[in-house]
Amino acid sequence: MRAPVRRLVNCVMIAFLPTAGQDKRMQILPETALPRVTQSTQTPSRATFDRLDHVIVVTAQSPSERSFRGLPQAKQLRTLLARAQADQVVASRLGNRRGTGVTMARFPSASRFEQLTWARKLVASARADKPRQIGIYAPDLGEATQAAVSAVVAALLAATFAMPSFKSKPAQPWSISTIRILGLPARLDIHRLNAQALGNNIARWFTALPPNMLTATSYHTALQRLAKDFGLKFDFLDERKLRELGAGAFLAVSQGNADRDAGIARLSYRPNRRQAAELALVGKGILFDTGGTNLKPFEGMLEMHGDMQGSAVALGAIVALATLGVPYGIDAWLAISENRLSATAYKPQDVVTASNGTTIQTIHTDAEGRMVLADTLAIAAREKPALIMDFATLTGACVRAVTDRYSGVFSNRPAANAVMSNAGAACGERVWPFPMDEDFDELLHSEIADIKQCSPTGPGDHILAARFLSRFVPDSMPWVHVDLSASNSKDGLGAVPTAVTGFGVALTLELLAEQSPADIVNGLT
Repeated sequence: MRAPVRRLVNCVMIAFLPTAGQDKRMQILPETALPRVTQSTQTPSRATFDRLDHVIVVTAQSPSERSFRGLPQAKQLRTLLARAQADQVVASRLGNRRGTGVTMARFPSASRFEQLTWARKLVASARADKPRQIGIYAPDLGEATQAAVSAVVAALLAATFAMPSFKSKPAQPWSISTIRILGLPARLDIHRLNAQALGNNIARWFTALPPNMLTATSYHTALQRLAKDFGLKFDFLDERKLRELGAGAFLAVSQGNADRDAGIARLSYRPNRRQAAELALVGKGILFDTGGTNLKPFEGMLEMHGDMQGSAVALGAIVALATLGVPYGIDAWLAISENRLSATAYKPQDVVTASNGTTIQTIHTDAEGRMVLADTLAIAAREKPALIMDFATLTGACVRAVTDRYSGVFSNRPAANAVMSNAGAACGERVWPFPMDEDFDELLHSEIADIKQCSPTGPGDHILAARFLSRFVPDSMPWVHVDLSASNSKDGLGAVPTAVTGFGVALTLELLAEQSPADIVNGLT
């Protein structure tokens, strides 16, 4: 039986925290309200459409007469759709008093990623007059009905989420009060769609915040408030505690910061107080990355406030899983710091000792992500979860390998490659597995320490980063590393319309919403 948790779906949660160098107090926490979604199995009547500002009609590739049953002006709409190309969106307006808008398109027989991309474009067409009451009608689709409607709902929930904006005269956001699903033969799992949207929205929100607003201190405070609202326990390992734990890899990065507010946040979900965590989610939370002593150029540094998206994805995933009330315990470990250029910043050829005793020869200070993750993984592993997953915007090499449309996955269990690929295909967050052969370690051999932080030369850095991280997870513990090359995609990705994608939340839910980490691990042996 799934334990009840406190959920914020139909309310607004806004907090205001002071920001450095500014008198104005600005919003730091996202709104967690989602539109109300209703479902009806009845064929809609003319009166139904009269109550809507807009209706999205999805038809088969070769629509029958049934596709237009009950629609006002059905003949006109059928003619418009017949003239359109197979992938073209048709827009019109009903001749009723409300002037209800209509957007029509044929549902593609394609991969889940392509279906979500189709839904994103369909919703973009439908938002022209910013309807508040919107309907979805997908007659005559048979077994594809659930896939079509869920894709459109996912796209609507993503498109109407208000991302951070600090304009003095802000534009009015698109706010939907109700999504009405019409004539649905079988009910959708709206709870799951809402939880996924909530987690993705949280991940995107924090990633998009400016770096003078999302500091280690303000992030800490925001996490405390989110933990309280979603029934999670919150702990924070500050630099003093990390020194006691011997976390020299993390502290090497944080020592260059102006403030002593870096640390590892731990959010815990327990449906039963006696349960340990079966799942550990680990996220890289570098709030701004200058590159440190090996300073980045302008273009390379411009978007580095988003280098904490791995932590935001881990945060969004634990909130989503807690909202669903999964029956197993979860810990989310967020490695929060900046990587600054200063007189105290760590340097190439420094030798530091991580919390598991491994000595590291530093090569490049812009490879800071694997340093903070090394200690965070080692500390998370001490709790002996059944499965560890980490998320990180870790390497440019992974982007060059698979572009920003896929993310890379790596595991110390070869059987996990197929599991991750299948989950990515099913949810539309596509991943590509990379090799993890032991002979790659030859490129990380150090004459003076146990391991080099990275290779002085560039090829295969995404693989070498994963091999480096594997040193901080016991061989006996299944582990998956997700290099988030799809964390930012200019025109949006799948159902998500923003450049910041929140990639990883849907993937985590696809894996773990219906099965426990132990179930996954048993399938890997």
